[in-house]
This record gives sequence, structure tokens and C-alpha cells, in this order.
Amino acid sequence: MIGSNNKITKALVGMLLMLMLAFTAACGATNDAVNEPSAPAANTEQNASNAPAETSDASVYPLTLKDETGTDVTFEQAPAKVVTLVPSETEAIYAIGGGDAVVGVDEWSNYPEEALSKPKVGDMTTNIEAVAALDPDLVLASSSMNTEAIEKLRELDITVFASDPKTYDAVVAKLENLGKIMDKQAEAAAVANRMREVKQQVTDAVKDAEKKTVYMEFSPGWTVGSGTFLDELIAIAGGTNIAAGKPDWYEVSAEEVVTQNPQLIIYPKMEEEPNPIVAGIESRPGWNVIDAVKNKQLHAVENDPLVRVGPRLADGLLEVAKVIHPDLVK
Repeated sequence: MIGSNNKITKALVGMLLMLMLAFTAACGATNDAVNEPSAPAANTEQNASNAPAETSDASVYPLTLKDETGTDVTFEQAPAKVVTLVPSETEAIYAIGGGDAVVGVDEWSNYPEEALSKPKVGDMTTNIEAVAALDPDLVLASSSMNTEAIEKLRELDITVFASDPKTYDAVVAKLENLGKIMDKQAEAAAVANRMREVKQQVTDAVKDAEKKTVYMEFSPGWTVGSGTFLDELIAIAGGTNIAAGKPDWYEVSAEEVVTQNPQLIIYPKMEEEPNPIVAGIESRPGWNVIDAVKNKQLHAVENDPLVRVGPRLADGLLEVAKVIHPDLVK
């Protein structure tokens, strides 16, 4: 992401808009189906969206798991060469100690720092030839954001495991399943337990607190509604998302936000100054009467931990909770 601040902002906005489209494309009856527990499978099978099985120190192969596309993916051994197509998968595999196996990542993968030096295989559009040239044992993908790439890679007999968690707990389960795949169950359990502990810490801290109304804008003019993990994080953190009346990501109605009159406004930090989201908020007619604006309750938070369904979602939850209830969450 080299270039002017303007280019950085445009790139960030573009990625966030792709995330919105991914949420929209993934909504509907199929989402309900993949999030429901399936019938018990054979001992070597574990559905990626189910509650995790008991953790043991070593995985037993062959291991078959059903991914978010409904495909049964079988592993004869722990993958030695892994390519990731989205930043959340990059962060996940590094977090569980599988970074040594990573041989390629997407252009957006900027965390941890070690990922920056890995060969790049495209941005939101995957370079199929580049992936194939790395001869991976496994490609980790998003079922909603990498649909076309998943199909093309499978046509080449390249093993792809796709996920698309819509809740905090589903992210935890994804990490545990990745631990099974990579034979890193103990390491994955440590990351998953930390995420559970953070959620419990926040839940306990705000359980008796009065909920505060929150408006969240993560791309200029766009907010996030119900059925998304961001809406869930606001609720866990002791807030009420004023945009929850509609599903997924959508373009805001300036008048509706004024009517809802949020106590707090949360937005992401950006490289460009002034922040285009803040500039938009300050220039919208009538927004000067909103409580959050009048009381100077506009809060910038780190962007990546909140838009990536990986281990740092716990950090994002903590930061949002500290914004909503700074007196209760330290």
C-alpha cells in the first residue's frame, strides 16, 4: 500500500465496499443453513460452523472437515505449504503458530509483519496462476469474498478450505478448526481461549450498565446493520446499534441518523487528514444537533481488528467496549 494518502484512503474504501458486497451476497437462507449445527458425523469429521470438539494435543489424519461452501475437505497430513487469499486467514494461521507454512498471501495482508515479505497472489481478485505456481497443499479463503477463485482453484485440484464466520463465536470455532487442520490444536486453543476470556470480561463488565446508542460508520456514507459481527460486537460491548433496523452494510440515511440521535459515533482511523468520514459527518445538514456531535462523542478506533474475522477481533471488541463504557472496561 505505497503511494499518496489519497490512494491509501481510496484503497481502504474500496476494500470496505467489497466487504459490504460480501455481506450482501452472503445473506439469505443459505446463511441460516450453514450456521445451524448439522447431524453428528464420523469421528474424523467436524463441520466448520459447529461448536468445537474437545481439543487434543495432536490431530489424527486422515481428517475431513466440511467448509462453509458445504464441501468435505480431506487432509491426509498437516499442510506444509499454505496460501491465504484474505487478511483474516493470514492473521489466523500466524496466530496459531502456522506462519512457517505460509508461502503466499494476498496484497491486503499486512499483519503480522512477517506476512509482508511473502509472495503476493492478488488483491480482491486472486491471481490463479500465481497461486498454482506456489504448489500449495492448502489455500485458505473466504467463501463470500473469493467465490470465483475457489471454483477455479478446485478445478485445478488445489485444496481449498473456505470460511465465512458471521459471529464472534464462529470466529473462535474457525481458529480451532484451523488448529485441527494444521496439527496446531494446543496453539489454537490458547488463541481461542483468549478470545473467549475477552468476550467474558466485556460481558461481565457491562452486564448491569445502561445501553448506549451507537452509530458506526466504517466507510464514508456507509454503516453496518443487523446480521453482521460488527452489530454483534456493539451489543456485546453494551451498546445499541441505531442502524440495526436494516441488515448488512448499507448507505446511510442522514435524516434517519438525526432522528435516532445516537449518543456515540464510532469510525475508523485513516491515514488521510482530515479523516473523510469525520469531514462528512461535520458537513451533513442537521447533524450538529445529534447528541454525539454536540457532546463531542466521536471516537476513532483501529480499523483492521474490527473488519477482519480473525484473532484480533478480540482487540476490536475491547476497544469498542472502552469507547462505549470507558468507566467499566479498562
